[in-house]
Amino acid sequence: MRTFLNVLAAERLKMARSRVWLVLLASPALSALIGVLVDLPDGLDASAWPLLISGMSMLHGLLFLPIMSGLFPSFLCRYEHTGGGWKQLLVLPVSRSAVYMAKFTVVLGLLAISQLLFLAALLIVAQVQGISGPLPWGMIATSLLGGLIACLPLVALQMGVSLVWTSFAAPLAVNVSLTIPNLLIINSSKIGPYYPWAQPLLAMMPRGQADYGAFNLPYESLLITVLGSFLLFLAAGILYFRRKAV
Repeated sequence: MRTFLNVLAAERLKMARSRVWLVLLASPALSALIGVLVDLPDGLDASAWPLLISGMSMLHGLLFLPIMSGLFPSFLCRYEHTGGGWKQLLVLPVSRSAVYMAKFTVVLGLLAISQLLFLAALLIVAQVQGISGPLPWGMIATSLLGGLIACLPLVALQMGVSLVWTSFAAPLAVNVSLTIPNLLIINSSKIGPYYPWAQPLLAMMPRGQADYGAFNLPYESLLITVLGSFLLFLAAGILYFRRKAV
């Protein structure tokens, strides 16, 4: 455990010295702009909350969360890919599984911060829009936590890809090229429920806010798809990394 915590602290320092925080701020800022422009019904009572969450989640869950899920692993692995970093790291008395999980935990932590910033943007926009009534914390928590959980398989997959390719741009380009089709796939009730890059938006959308495509997929189906693909990608990534020659 101490070894894992030491590696985790080292990985955290790498990200603290980077400009990755600008990426974290971009999505909540643009989502807030969309939220201000959302056409809410008259009265602005509690029924306006699902519409506001849905409107702000479209950009955040459709593009930014999947892209960040690929950007952060590529950024973390870039340090080891340059200047023989893997050899310097893996000769230390640390297990490869601890290194892998430390990097995975840092990426997940960054995505959690992104969700918290999105929450702050949501609350600010609600004040600007003048929505009245009690805050639907259950709906908000389900949306934010669901979006984070839906990123698990993407992070696991991109971590494995970033370990395989020494290029920083190549894994990111693959992730972006698989995220862009979300614009079409998200409307498909046949493909959307099983497409990993569509899961963050599906998980963040309040239930019953659309009667088409994959948006009304039950949470149970989302959970099965997300956890199944996550376990598969995680096991494959750790197995490859443990056998990786340095």
